[in-house]
Amino acid sequence: MPETCLITGASGGIGAAIAEKMAARGFSLFLHYFNNRKEIEKIAHRCIEKYKVPVEIVQADLRNKEGVDNLLHQLPKTVDVFIHNSGISQYGLLTDIPYEEIEKMMFLHLTSAILVTQHLLPGMLRKQKGNIILMSSIWGLAGASCEVIYSTVKGGINAFVKALAKEVGPMNVRVNGVAPGAIATKMMAGFSEEEISDICGEIPLSRLGKPEEVANLVNFLISEEASYITGQIISVNGGWYC
Repeated sequence: MPETCLITGASGGIGAAIAEKMAARGFSLFLHYFNNRKEIEKIAHRCIEKYKVPVEIVQADLRNKEGVDNLLHQLPKTVDVFIHNSGISQYGLLTDIPYEEIEKMMFLHLTSAILVTQHLLPGMLRKQKGNIILMSSIWGLAGASCEVIYSTVKGGINAFVKALAKEVGPMNVRVNGVAPGAIATKMMAGFSEEEISDICGEIPLSRLGKPEEVANLVNFLISEEASYITGQIISVNGGWYC
């Protein structure tokens, strides 16, 4: 029986790239999405046709507890790899952000990750084997003006990774974080060509990263080659804000 992998936020650029990497490894996939049904169906079809792996699509709004419960009800009893990739960016002065938006950002990025992990951990601990990868951000490490809430929730993810890795390491469950820098995904769509050019000018490798380059790191972290790596936040950033 193939091992199972849950990817939240699998309809986005990074999520789709990770899904293909996991399919290539032969995982049975559970691909979560919120509202981009057309895109997730394309990704699922590609994984099934190209890699001949079982794929199930699961829909849920992870901005609230009801949505998390909905996701959990659609999952099997055990998942071998959990990759939490759900998230959205948020821009604006802290003084202008309404409470409701803060609450949704906290739940989507951090609380949902904790609740899903809490649900999946017992199965991993019983098997004494498992991998958890949580998607952070360069701003969770460096912080960003006008992205205070986004930076805060990603910083929370980093602390969660480090603490949980210590707790579950003795049972051979590994927990790591991946902190992308500027990656060429829809999250960058709000920037003008001039702004992107300015950003690239600040990056030592002088370009945006590719979703596949983030997926390559995830692929390594769940492999046996990374069997002694846990509790780490590794940034894929082209040398930006090192």
